[in-house]
This record gives sequence, structure tokens and C-alpha cells, in this order.
Amino acid sequence: MASGVGLGWSVVRRLIWEVPDPSGRWRPVLPTGDGFAELDGTAVPEPDPDVAIRLWHPLHASVEEIRRWRDELTDRELRQPFKQAFREVYLLTPAEQQTETYSNRFAAHIVHYRQLYALMRGRGWTCSRLGPWDGGDTDDAYRVLPGGAWRVGFRHDYRDEQPDGVECASTDRVWFDRRAGGAWRTAPLADVPAIVLSEALRDVDLFVSVTSIAADPHWMDCGDDLHADYWRQASHAELTATAQTRRAALERIIPRTKLADRCELTERHLVVRGQLNTYRIHLGSGNILMEPANTYLCIVPARRGPQESVFLPFEDDRLALILSKAFLLAEDARITDPLIVAQLRAAR
Repeated sequence: MASGVGLGWSVVRRLIWEVPDPSGRWRPVLPTGDGFAELDGTAVPEPDPDVAIRLWHPLHASVEEIRRWRDELTDRELRQPFKQAFREVYLLTPAEQQTETYSNRFAAHIVHYRQLYALMRGRGWTCSRLGPWDGGDTDDAYRVLPGGAWRVGFRHDYRDEQPDGVECASTDRVWFDRRAGGAWRTAPLADVPAIVLSEALRDVDLFVSVTSIAADPHWMDCGDDLHADYWRQASHAELTATAQTRRAALERIIPRTKLADRCELTERHLVVRGQLNTYRIHLGSGNILMEPANTYLCIVPARRGPQESVFLPFEDDRLALILSKAFLLAEDARITDPLIVAQLRAAR
């Protein structure tokens, strides 16, 4: 592949592509400047100009192949322009096979509504404003997916306005409509193409992960415990696909840093052993519990990223936040912030 110069090559060289071999099998490769190379370094000549190539997607790869590509890109410190090797994949679950025409995978979350509304609009979803007025209690947001044959729907409900003016909403079901003539008809989830299902659910996971009150470290300080039970449960809940991808990145990042002998990854947490306490940072919410009493530790997010130069394989504010907290807590005896110090002393 002719490397050329400028922005185009900078983007192309960091992406995994698929080229067809003479038998028609697609071979995943990385550009090399004068062609392509497979994971093992085998050179693959650039195909003729009239031969189509395509972007690789992890949905069509084995778990082992995905792991090897993630290792390769991390070893090269090759940060992709968008998530590809570390892209989340969403497959139909047994629960969704039972409900048939809708998914409750992302239902029953309490979210910051204004943030949710802005994020949906920014991702190309059509939605109406909710609020405490007639007809403002429920909305079905829609996004017509590329190709125009499918659209995804996402129901959400207005919950309340907190004393500090923060508006909350709750999430509900997700479903898919197929265009039939000039109308949309709800389709069984099993009939939705796998790539359509995965990419649409990835959007909804993003909405919930970013806007959930569980990711708000100040929520418990707002003076209203209306949603306190949800906050406590969700802030240390089972990891979503987004958080699982974050965990996969940390598996590769931590051994390269001075945190390597002070940290351990569990199923849901990054455990940090400081000099004063041991801490568990949830990989979804980023919230911290101090052992052994599971006392919540509030740390205001810093504007800067991790406290040493760390390669991140993709852009993720919460991944950077988790690493920043880990670096800070690994040297907890040197913390001088009075608000944090007071919490550390109270936990001992």
C-alpha cells in the first residue's frame, strides 16, 4: 500500500484490514508501506487496484485472534484512530432469545438525563426532550442504521429532578425495526444481522456507561438518597462489554508501569496495594472501595491523565481516570490533599 504522506496514511497504517487471497479467504493484515503483513510477519502483496479490501471487525474473529491483535498493537504502541482491536462485541444472549423482540440488557439504569440527551443527539439518534410536562414522561429514541434497512429503538423515561437541579431518567428496552415497504416493522432479535445488532447495542452501552449516576463520584454527597440503592449496586456491578474491554487494556498496560508489583486485576476491580490501605477500583464506574470494610473513597477526578507517561491503546476517559487513581493510591502515604487524607485516616 503506497504510504504517501499526511493524515490519510497516519490513519490507514493504524488499522487492521482484510484482503482476499486467491481462494477468496479474507486475510487480516496491517499496512507496511509497500504492501501488507499478517500477524506472524508474513508479507502480503498489495492487491490489484480493482480488488476490494475491507476493514477487519472482531465480530468475525476468534477470541484467540482478537487477543493476538490486541497484544500486537500494544507491543507496537500503535493507538488506533477508533476502537477496532479493542472494539466491544455484543452477541445475542439467552435472555434476549426468550424475550424475542426486545432486549432488557441495558434496562433499569438511572442516568443523568441532560447528558444522555446530548449524547444521543451527538450519535445521530432522533429523540424528544423529556421533562415534567404533559407527554414528557417517556420517549422512544431511534437511529436508522447504515443502509436504511434497519433502525434501533431505545425507550427511556423521565424520573425526577434532584434538589440541585440535576434531572434523572431511567433506561428501558431496546428493539429493532426492519423496513417493510414504506413502514417499519418490529423484528425478532434473532433476525437482526449480527453486525447490526452489535454496533447498535454498542451505542446503548456507551449511553449507559457514560451517563449512569453510578459513575458520578459526587452523587452520594448531593443530599438526596432517592437513588442511593441503585448507586451502591451499580457502582460495583458486573462489568458491561465496555468495561470488559477496559479490563483487557489494563491487562496489557499495568505490567509496563511501576504499578506492576502494586496492582492486581480481579473480575471487576483493579486492586491497588498502597502503604496505608488496599483499594479496589471498579473497572466500570471507576469508584473506589477501601479494604477491609469496603469504605467508599471519594477522589475528585484530576484534569490531567495518568501521573507517568502511559500508552493507552484507545481513547477512554475512564480508563485514564482509573490509571490516575491507581498511581495516586499506590503512593497513598504521599497524598497531601486534606479531603483525601481525612478519608484515609478514618478508614484505618
